[in-house]
Amino acid sequence: MTGADVRDLDPGDGRSATPSVARVTARRPTTSRPLPALERLQGQLAADWPEIAEHLREGVVVCGPDGTVRQISPVAQRLLPELVVGGTLAAVERLASLDPHLRHHGRRLRVRRVPLSAGRSCWYVEDVSDSEKRAEELAAERSRSAFLATVGDKLGNPLHPDRAAAAVVRLAVPTLAEVAVLVLAPRSGRARWWRARHGGDETPTVDRGVLAASELPPAIVESLRGTQPHAVDWLVEQTIEAGWLPGAAASEVAARLVPLPGRDASAGVLLVARGAGGWYGEDDVDLVRAFAARAGAALTTALLYREQAEVADTLQASLLPVEPTPTPGVQWGTAYRPAQAGLRIGGDFYGSHRLPDGGSVFFLGDVSGKGVEAAVFTGQLRQCLHALHRVEQQPAKLLRLLNDALLETTLAHGQGRFATMVLGVVRPDRDGGLGLTLAGGGHLPPLVLRSSGVVEQLPLTGMLIGVVPDPRIGQVTTRLAPGETCLLYSDGVTEARGGRRGEELLGTERLVQALSGCHRMPAPALAERIEQVTCDWLAQRDHDDIAVLALRATGVSGHPQRHLHAVPTLSGPDPEEMIPG
Repeated sequence: MTGADVRDLDPGDGRSATPSVARVTARRPTTSRPLPALERLQGQLAADWPEIAEHLREGVVVCGPDGTVRQISPVAQRLLPELVVGGTLAAVERLASLDPHLRHHGRRLRVRRVPLSAGRSCWYVEDVSDSEKRAEELAAERSRSAFLATVGDKLGNPLHPDRAAAAVVRLAVPTLAEVAVLVLAPRSGRARWWRARHGGDETPTVDRGVLAASELPPAIVESLRGTQPHAVDWLVEQTIEAGWLPGAAASEVAARLVPLPGRDASAGVLLVARGAGGWYGEDDVDLVRAFAARAGAALTTALLYREQAEVADTLQASLLPVEPTPTPGVQWGTAYRPAQAGLRIGGDFYGSHRLPDGGSVFFLGDVSGKGVEAAVFTGQLRQCLHALHRVEQQPAKLLRLLNDALLETTLAHGQGRFATMVLGVVRPDRDGGLGLTLAGGGHLPPLVLRSSGVVEQLPLTGMLIGVVPDPRIGQVTTRLAPGETCLLYSDGVTEARGGRRGEELLGTERLVQALSGCHRMPAPALAERIEQVTCDWLAQRDHDDIAVLALRATGVSGHPQRHLHAVPTLSGPDPEEMIPG
């Protein structure tokens, strides 16, 4: 390597530049021969060059104008062992022109060319295998993180097990597999499964089915028990035999089976399969396991929500007002609208129980509070009445027994709840009329629609139930001729706020006026009438629980009964124009 080669060498990164030579050259006199000191310096640099180039990050290859290799640094010699001084760089030039990041002897090299004076050139060769590997690993990790973040977002919404399972297999394709199968843990001897298949650019197709627990492939059964199967071949064969990989050959499929963690045991298993060349490496298996952990959490949440919903539905059904039992000569009509419509339950209640002599005990009441707690208290009241009416049928005495039972319960639990109630006994007369005896416990007095059209308010008074040990209980007796109706209602009717400003109470007077001319209505229609009048007055405003119980003397023939629950609010004219006064 000559002094001119060293002087013209410019690697571009500053590590092998020779500023001292440049300064000496700038002061060199314009003579035909260089100064002796410069010649010695250039010679020393040429002698030191191999040692300097050894510590450069890049390898250096210097070529002459004709493309012959004049100098090869030790780093370049290790990266390109086929190059020799005096040889050519044609092969490297051709590869570098196609891809500046060429693969050579299992390494990834970055090659760049820098032109020198007099037609010469310098090639810099750098081994970027490790840096590009790190970049690829970082990109892959970011891609995995983004995929898992998307999975977490999309699996956080479905709270129904079927929708969650379908979302799991749909998300697994095509990132994790060409075919994904999810098998839930068997319930009642049957296991449900979902499968998603990659359809090219289209959305994966999802289908589902059910297998008997005894028909599940052994690999699935082992995985559900927490055992991780390792033999891939027989796993694929069992999957094909189960019909989940139609038309596939075991030798052309790679598959893995991963359990989905649940609360106490596996919520299910996830099977992922790829075609030829899609072998699952350690990184792929780790990604599948991370996906399965999120899928298991989503499915466990959905299953827990379903169980809680089933329990809530069962409890709600037990807390709903019980429809009156059929009684000879009595036509029942009911309407019920809780304050919180989404719960379907509230603090108002009604019902009836048959008596051995052919009559019935009937009741309508309202407990303190709203929502679930009030509904639970109404359940306790109904249970007490169900037991106490078997030992006492006289209304006032029955209310006193109920008061004692509630006091004992509320004091024991520190609830401090109370209730208002009208409780009566109805017995049919031979002429088709009904004899009524009613007791009042702090509730609104019943209304009676006489056959003449007159609306009569019974003088029934009394104290709250569940407050003091010996309350004053009022009692009245009346008779319903055939075609006459007795109406019981909660304060959600009379205390409904509406009118032009939304602040006026419906009140008993407006209710009585709304009942004028309704004495010929069947009991169910009358209950519906009260419901509609109240809702029209409310005009979709908030309200208390609303309950209505009507009983009509039907005579000997009787009429079919119908009950109404939460009738939708009907739009119409101004509520004040519909209700006189």
